[in-house]
Amino acid sequence: MEEPQSTSPHVLLFPAPAQGHLNVMLKLAELLSLSSIRVTFLTTEHSYRQLTLHSDVLPRFSLFPSFQFRTISDGLPLSHPRTFSHHLPEMLHSFVSVTKPLFRDMLLSPHFSSDLTCLILDGFFSYLLDIDDDFVKVPVFCFRTFGACSTWTILSIPNLIKQEQLTIKGEEDMDRILDNVPGMENLLRRRDLPGFCRATDPNNDLILQFIVSAFIRSTKFSALIMNTFEDLEGPILSNIRTLCPNLYSIGPLHALLKTKLNHETESLNNLWEVDRSCLTWLDNQAAGSVIYVSFGSITVMGNRELLEFWHGLVNSGRRFLWVIRPDLVKGKNGEIEIPAELEEGTKQRGYMVGWTPQEKVLCHEAVGGFLTHSGWNSTLESIVAGKPMICWPYGFDQQVNSRFVSNVWNLGLDMKDLCDRETVAKMVNDVMVNRKEEFVRSATEIANLARRSVNPGGSSYANFDRLVEDIRNLSGQKTSVIVNK
Repeated sequence: MEEPQSTSPHVLLFPAPAQGHLNVMLKLAELLSLSSIRVTFLTTEHSYRQLTLHSDVLPRFSLFPSFQFRTISDGLPLSHPRTFSHHLPEMLHSFVSVTKPLFRDMLLSPHFSSDLTCLILDGFFSYLLDIDDDFVKVPVFCFRTFGACSTWTILSIPNLIKQEQLTIKGEEDMDRILDNVPGMENLLRRRDLPGFCRATDPNNDLILQFIVSAFIRSTKFSALIMNTFEDLEGPILSNIRTLCPNLYSIGPLHALLKTKLNHETESLNNLWEVDRSCLTWLDNQAAGSVIYVSFGSITVMGNRELLEFWHGLVNSGRRFLWVIRPDLVKGKNGEIEIPAELEEGTKQRGYMVGWTPQEKVLCHEAVGGFLTHSGWNSTLESIVAGKPMICWPYGFDQQVNSRFVSNVWNLGLDMKDLCDRETVAKMVNDVMVNRKEEFVRSATEIANLARRSVNPGGSSYANFDRLVEDIRNLSGQKTSVIVNK
């Protein structure tokens, strides 16, 4: 009779190499580590270099002796920009041709083949495994970084294509209501569908077909883990459960982590250097007086759009904190010529940085609203902080999220497909002044629901405990097999 190697479960997490995916799955890794589960966090060599350069992941996770980072090649040269917004096809090709066989070899290695309890795989990477492969000896849980509203919308796309609902003949078609997404009748317009749905030929667009296929595959694994909560997206989660009954809704993860740590925490899982001077600037501003502006990690805009936003912010007369990544503006050759009135208006009321500690910024009392790209992490962080939003979605899930922010949750305004200084100025003043009371009331109510969900007795708290218990039970089953061998 052989003795078990260890009674502690061992989980391998593998996120896609993008800021939003890494950030949230590192929080899940920390939560699992706090629950005495051994975690191996697998990431690409490039992402690991960026994380260790610009974040505190090494000292933070050194508190867990059984935690380890492992790296894998993405097959791309060091000089490659690795931007999902513009280089997705070549990145996918490299992931399939290089990363997939390396990942398979890793799972077959003695370290993992004999010791692994389960695999938590980013839904974006669902194509790295063939579900029926014999070499996958452990249950695979899929982690989706999108919310339930966008996930269900994408899962409904094959039916929309079949009914010829995605063929867009012109701008007049964009506001046509779609009635073929169950649970979202009389809500979604064509312009509210994910950006990749605007393909000329949906049946033959490779990116659209790949993304839809990946989402459908996500529902075929042993379980689905989602960073959302029942009080926010319960009815839509019920629809997703018709395809994947074993679903754990455990969000907002950043708030759940604070609960489990029993204190305020700042997890800096960043791929860029954080400029903390913005916090000092915010300390000197009046309560609720600042509109925070950030378009996330992948949005790219042109010079014209940058200047329209800039004029709108200055013309609004409100104070603003604006995150401008080094790669935010595409095709930038040298410095953009900035009109004198923008220079002066920014000097009087604005502050610009390359990257911020966003959770901390959103919770700052000086921040009264958030002009956002509507990425799911940013949306949840704004919800927990109780801050109204102005949504200017760029792509992927963001179009759906922005529609729900404005037309379902009443948390702000949707500015999709618009970019002119008059609209920017008007919406900033609507959120910060004219309709402030209305949006703050809704934001406060949903923030309370979010916090309740991650506290003892809340749905996400209970679902996470169930996830941990189910992983432990898997480990117990594996140990039993070894003992009785």
